[in-house]
Amino acid sequence: MVRDGIYYFVGFTAAGILVTLAAGPWFAMPLFLVACFCAWFFRDPERPLPAGPFALSPADGKVVAVVPEGNGLTRISIFLNIFDVHVNRTPISGVITDITYKKGQFLVASREIASSDNEQNIMTVRGQDGTVVVFKQIAGLIARRILCFKKVGDVVQAGERIGLIKFGSRVDVILGPEWRIEVKPGMRVSAGSSVLASRAGAVAYADELAAVVGKEPALCQT
Repeated sequence: MVRDGIYYFVGFTAAGILVTLAAGPWFAMPLFLVACFCAWFFRDPERPLPAGPFALSPADGKVVAVVPEGNGLTRISIFLNIFDVHVNRTPISGVITDITYKKGQFLVASREIASSDNEQNIMTVRGQDGTVVVFKQIAGLIARRILCFKKVGDVVQAGERIGLIKFGSRVDVILGPEWRIEVKPGMRVSAGSSVLASRAGAVAYADELAAVVGKEPALCQT
């Protein structure tokens, strides 16, 4: 369980105990049920990490879009419902070169417009060979808090935990033309253990990736 889950679990459990003492266990039952749900929601299972020239899924969920973004770029969008693990992981190994927080709306995260209009945290990772991957933690209708555990300059390994989105959300991954996409809309993927794409050719030093990142001050939490 991630640390935030412990806080929620302890808080609701303590409230349930107080209500039990004051009014009886039946009145406290909803609080205990919420505490159990939080313990389950904030689970953080270990995952087998595939070795190879792969871009791994940064999130659990359903692939809802695989679309061209122009200049040889491809966007893969993953929708996380409330039953999915919400811990996010980095798709590739490398150095975090940019973290940009973009304010926005809280539309239903499964909608295509959520990729551009919803509140989001955008991270850029540059691999040792120069390949660049951008991925976004996107808030949803219920998800109103994005957490990021990393900062610019951090070195990360593929599949390493980098953050969390609370209670339903969306994650987008933007890949350059050097990647061969291995997923299709409708497929379910798991963070860290599912392969989104494999290297198909030489690295394209795609400066165009910078265009998908806004230039607001870099923040790491909403």
